[in-house]
Amino acid sequence: MTPPPPVRLAYDVHGQGEPPFVFVHGWCCDRTFFAPQVEHFARSHRVVTPDLRGCGVSPAPADGYDIATLAADVAAVCDELDVRGAVVAGHSLGGMIAIELAATRPDLVAAAVAVDPGPIDPTQEIRDRFAALAEALHGAEGEAARRGHVETQLFDATDDAALRGRITELMCASPLGPAAAVIASLGSWDGVAAISAVRTPLLLLLARAGGVNDPDRVLVHNQVAEFGISVGTGHFNQLFAPEQVTSMIDRFLELRVRPNLSVVASDPPE
Repeated sequence: MTPPPPVRLAYDVHGQGEPPFVFVHGWCCDRTFFAPQVEHFARSHRVVTPDLRGCGVSPAPADGYDIATLAADVAAVCDELDVRGAVVAGHSLGGMIAIELAATRPDLVAAAVAVDPGPIDPTQEIRDRFAALAEALHGAEGEAARRGHVETQLFDATDDAALRGRITELMCASPLGPAAAVIASLGSWDGVAAISAVRTPLLLLLARAGGVNDPDRVLVHNQVAEFGISVGTGHFNQLFAPEQVTSMIDRFLELRVRPNLSVVASDPPE
């Protein structure tokens, strides 16, 4: 089957400086969902924030909601803007896209950061859970199923109530068709193959221990992946504990990304 062509995503560009950053939001979200990190890194880096297809103000075609196609959309934005050697950071679904891009377009990605990503090597229990959610989203009570999932699965009791409410309403305002299509496509993504192919530095910032990505299970497939775990947040750790997430990305940048760029810059021409 021929994959659908990339769509032209809406995006913002902030700041300037190397390496560039690309922030990729999660399921039913938009480009504002990394706002604290964009504000921080745009002070000294070029930062690109796209809306994925079916989200924000990007087009919502009938198909193309699998991880590979969503990643191709983001890659097309990078190609359009001549972004190379970027730190690609994604949250949730966006974290899966960041890993896919690091595996398939290493020319674009100097390092990948997956912030509480969706399941990379899911157990059968997790597969069954997402299959049931996909079925519910496609059913007559799809809107109620989405709201129930967001309200009961994505937040922690410590999360700020007002921000939690804003996130819920924005996610539930996103078109349901694309939302259901994304969840239905998750089972077709070979996350094991993708993460096994990643050769760039890779950081996974989990919102809590015991989620869908057990570190021991992931490290079997990529032994250089590094992990951080937030304290006292639900799934949206980049918003509810931005100082934790931003500082861990900063440390990762300093230790794993800048030294590699320095080596490349100092290599003599052939």
